[in-house]
Amino acid sequence: MTTHAPKKILIVEDEADIAQLVKLYLEKDGFRTTIASTGIEALTLIKTNRPDMVVLDLMLPEIDGLEVCKKIRSAPDTALLPILMLTAKAEESDTIIGLELGADDYVTKPFSPKVLVTRVKALFRRLERTHDPKQTSYAYGLLVVDLSRHEALVDEKEIPLTAKEFGLLEQLVRRPGRVLTRDVLLNAVWGYDYYGTTRTVDGHIRRLKLKIPLLDDAIIAVKSLGYKLSDRAPQR
Repeated sequence: MTTHAPKKILIVEDEADIAQLVKLYLEKDGFRTTIASTGIEALTLIKTNRPDMVVLDLMLPEIDGLEVCKKIRSAPDTALLPILMLTAKAEESDTIIGLELGADDYVTKPFSPKVLVTRVKALFRRLERTHDPKQTSYAYGLLVVDLSRHEALVDEKEIPLTAKEFGLLEQLVRRPGRVLTRDVLLNAVWGYDYYGTTRTVDGHIRRLKLKIPLLDDAIIAVKSLGYKLSDRAPQR
């Protein structure tokens, strides 16, 4: 019988009582946890401990949670690291910015620890479904991307794409709602040995939108970072 190692979660929270409460409930449910009390400490632990998820408070000393989120999403080796934000109701605008920067979900303070654990588990399940390595076909509204046939179809009509355009489309449809930085897209599609600029991605995204008009509003540019595919697929 195969046993899976417990998931590692980094709790980034400067209020010690809240951090310990979150730690207690997550560990009761079988997760391994580490606590960081500042944004800088969090970024260091992400590099050294390689957590499976970050529970990230927005209000932090030194650098705030939004900046931590941006740095996580900007680095190719952590760009897909799941992030669950902890926010206060008064931080609604920051919550929106955090989601736009690539946070996957949020819980509003004050929160029930049991609800937090439930959201953590639900996020892991959602991401595991999204990143199923065996999945070879993705439907997005009227668009179907068949990886095994290397085809993109809209209303069952094939759209001719270059290899790079198809590669970008694959990265986006695999992770709707997730911010993918230009570096991440460049490395995934062009490879680590490519010496061009990240702006190459912008030109290919423009051509992809021209060839598949339903993606014109669905592929969203995230300022200073990259792109994400809206998690609400247009029907026309």
